[in-house]
Amino acid sequence: MSHDSKAKALPKPKQARKKKMLIWTIAIVLVLLLLLAIAYQMMVYSPSAAAKSAMKSDEQVTVSIGQAGYRFEPTAGEKNIVQPNVIFYPGGLVDPKSYAPLARKLAGAGHRVYIATMPLNLALMGQNKADDFIAEHPEESFVIGGHSMGGVFASRYAAEHLEQIDGIFFLAAYAEKAGSLEDAKLPVLQVTASNDGVLNWEAWGKGKRYMPSSTQYVTIEGGNHGQFGSYGTQKGDRPASIKPEEQLEQVSSELIGWMKGIQATK
Repeated sequence: MSHDSKAKALPKPKQARKKKMLIWTIAIVLVLLLLLAIAYQMMVYSPSAAAKSAMKSDEQVTVSIGQAGYRFEPTAGEKNIVQPNVIFYPGGLVDPKSYAPLARKLAGAGHRVYIATMPLNLALMGQNKADDFIAEHPEESFVIGGHSMGGVFASRYAAEHLEQIDGIFFLAAYAEKAGSLEDAKLPVLQVTASNDGVLNWEAWGKGKRYMPSSTQYVTIEGGNHGQFGSYGTQKGDRPASIKPEEQLEQVSSELIGWMKGIQATK
């Protein structure tokens, strides 16, 4: 073997070590990603059995899924749709299916309801999801709102699309400067619960400056933060003194009555 051949053969063990290190690095990264995915799934609030049941179509409400989220419609068909349509943004780290009982109540009253599915279950990652829903029926009327973080980003969307929205609602949520509705000439409904231990009440109070003077404020006595959806107990929340079904009935009743008022002025 020549001197040159020996020189070329020497780096092989070094190349093998580099290859082995690369394989180990990739393996470690994949394990870390897997652990992060598992940790994330543990952080997400999953729908209750009642919410999963509400996701099933029946003779009253038809449930379907599109690219942007879930659709709840009266089974009777288009001619029985009551305006306005409803676009709903879920709370942070809450599975959107957790709001199926509320969507079903509104659809049972004749409204077409959309629940947005957000990237990583965070509304801040999908503020403009409403575009997809409005595009389905651009000639119809829409209100938008959401729960907790979902309400904050629904407000931001509404503030930027006032000509496409006929009303905004907040469930344990508030507007901030980036989503100010102070000068919006639209109906706004603010619903909170007396036992809510998650809502930042200080921020909520400050958020009133970004609301129209005509905003309707409603308090669900004995309700809490988690019962605006159906996903069990939320960390930091206070116990509710009313049953989930009662809070659902009160919230849906307030929303339906508020939307009747909107339609009456059209």
